[in-house]
Amino acid sequence: MNLILLGAPGAGKGTQAEKICAKYSIPAVSTGNIIREALKNGTDMGLKAKSYIDAGKLVPDDVVIGIVKERLSEDDCKNGFILDGFPRTIPQAEALDKMGVRIDKVVDIEVPDEKIASRLSGRRVCLKCGATYHLEFKKPAKEGVCDVCGDELVQRKDDSPETVLDRLSVYHEQTEPLKDYYAKTGKLVIVEGQENVEDTTALVFKSLEE
Repeated sequence: MNLILLGAPGAGKGTQAEKICAKYSIPAVSTGNIIREALKNGTDMGLKAKSYIDAGKLVPDDVVIGIVKERLSEDDCKNGFILDGFPRTIPQAEALDKMGVRIDKVVDIEVPDEKIASRLSGRRVCLKCGATYHLEFKKPAKEGVCDVCGDELVQRKDDSPETVLDRLSVYHEQTEPLKDYYAKTGKLVIVEGQENVEDTTALVFKSLEE
């Protein structure tokens, strides 16, 4: 089963990718992870990516696509995979088609912007031990203090309301058009994200089995 996971940042794609991996024994292919792996392994595409990263530039589409192609050719992807974070744009989706990569289903996890903003802006992390909390859903015993190690809890820059709104704006402009692109192929399924993660997972599994 070859899948693409779509959804705005904060919609819970990473968690659902993990659960699909566990159920179907297929790997999740995240562009961030595979670029780091390509850099570490010194592949041709990894070295190309490094030249852009070292210069403080974004890695261009053709290099990202090359790294994705390398990853999908590995043995563990023979029985299927989940693409998480790729494609992000119509040109990337078109490039994937030109590579001859067969996609069975595209699962879009829909969560309203206001809920995402609440989820992310309420998140707090402990920089010392990595524990995460939420001002509404998972409060620490003592406000601003980590239950695990007693260190201070902070809001990551990525989770500030301004940054979250910027990320959502980029998603709507660049990535959301992929819904129409894949709807035209009949491969798009939309899952409404639920408050409870397990409820969302049940809907995701149902969409894959229909």
